Amino acid sequence: MSDWLSRRMTGLTNTNRHYGAVAILLHWFMAALLIGLTVLGVYMSALPDVGFDKEKITLIVYHKECGILALGLAMVRLAWRVGNVLPALVRELPDWQKVVARFVHLCFYALMFALPVSGWLMSSAASIPVYVFGIQLPDLIPHNEYRFQLLIEVHKWLGYALIGFILLHAGAALQHHFISRDNTLRKILPGSHL
Repeated sequence: MSDWLSRRMTGLTNTNRHYGAVAILLHWFMAALLIGLTVLGVYMSALPDVGFDKEKITLIVYHKECGILALGLAMVRLAWRVGNVLPALVRELPDWQKVVARFVHLCFYALMFALPVSGWLMSSAASIPVYVFGIQLPDLIPHNEYRFQLLIEVHKWLGYALIGFILLHAGAALQHHFISRDNTLRKILPGSHL
């Protein structure tokens, strides 16, 4: 039984050379979700704040629900990351790039938690309920207009930081794949076994 389980787990978990199926799935699903949330957030911000705009309110509700989903998945992703080996960076990478790569990944984790929590705090400060799958979540802080306005700015700037890190991360991955021609990107691609 343990041999069978061991063989089944081999492709799911990380190795020193490659990410496993669970990490790959979480990476690409979270990437799509975070990019979608960011695009939606920028689009919603551009909509006028006059009167009762049904489209904007509907989009805000979806944005909040998906943001809480992202928070839950970030917790799963962090737990999976802590419980698995981290594939080694390519040997040819200069030390400064290794430091930058680790720093960018840490910033991603910080933003995956800070953005949804700041959004939840913002809704709490405005006394606007946050729902996920039809369940109302508790307010994190009491109603406070000043905090609400402050948290709008914090959430917005965290979103801009996420956009910057996404562009940096994607640019570096493409540079490694097409210019350096190393295995950096291939380690996180589905179906790619090194």
